[in-house]
Amino acid sequence: MQDLVNLLSKFIKLVAIRLPDDVYTALKELASRENSHWGKEIYSIMFDNINLALEKDVPVCQDTGVLMFFVDAGADFPHLNVLPDTIHAATVKATEEVPLRPNVVEPFIEKNTGNNVGTRLPWIEWNILPHTSYADITLYLAGGGTSLTGHAKVLPPASGFKGVIEFVLDVISGYGLNACPPFLVGVGLGTTVETAAILSKRALLRPIGSSNPNPMAASLEKILYDKINGLEIGPQGLGGSTTALAVHVEYSARHPATLAVGVSTGCWAHRRGTVRLKSDLSYELLSYKGVKL
Repeated sequence: MQDLVNLLSKFIKLVAIRLPDDVYTALKELASRENSHWGKEIYSIMFDNINLALEKDVPVCQDTGVLMFFVDAGADFPHLNVLPDTIHAATVKATEEVPLRPNVVEPFIEKNTGNNVGTRLPWIEWNILPHTSYADITLYLAGGGTSLTGHAKVLPPASGFKGVIEFVLDVISGYGLNACPPFLVGVGLGTTVETAAILSKRALLRPIGSSNPNPMAASLEKILYDKINGLEIGPQGLGGSTTALAVHVEYSARHPATLAVGVSTGCWAHRRGTVRLKSDLSYELLSYKGVKL
């Protein structure tokens, strides 16, 4: 278990310090397309920030968020029983050693726990993979600014995709500044607010540059991407032609009487990464090429 704690604490540190390859590539591409003076200045500062984080071995953003783990665990992965305790222990270790900013507050006593572990945090979302002996662990550092943008609502089905688009644009135009644009936008569609919300969060985990395999969902992604950039919120909200890193849509089938939509965002420093753990505790970093823990 201690070997696994050490490995996962190093993984947490990596996610806090180094942006995943797809996010870095997307920022470079957006910076090349930005046409406003202040937007270009902001991108320059962002890349200085990224380089200094790597050089000084410190988090790329002071708000290291709350830790959310999405675990696609093989049913035959031999360390499944110890993963929850290991994740908690690795969080405590990383909080002290990286260091991560303590961000976990118990709501009824208004007290910071000091180690980023609290009631039901770190959040762990499970998905079991039958006949599989490895575990894919995705970590997302959910900062305060991006979390303030999160909204979900149940619409009447008659609202249709027009209603979905209007709701997403209303959320982004009203709260998007909190999310430190350019941001990644996740949209979830389902039956209830909780299913739509978690699907919108899972949409943030998809690699930038991917499209939903359903052509109609992919078309909705493109429509929303163009409309959000058309708001010209721009980098850090100072105006410009680039506002969204990407828009990702995830969905489930729904009840005939409801159309739930959820919106989540990831800031320009979209800190999420995936490590594949094998039975012998060897690993593969799926979000970073040429990087070792």
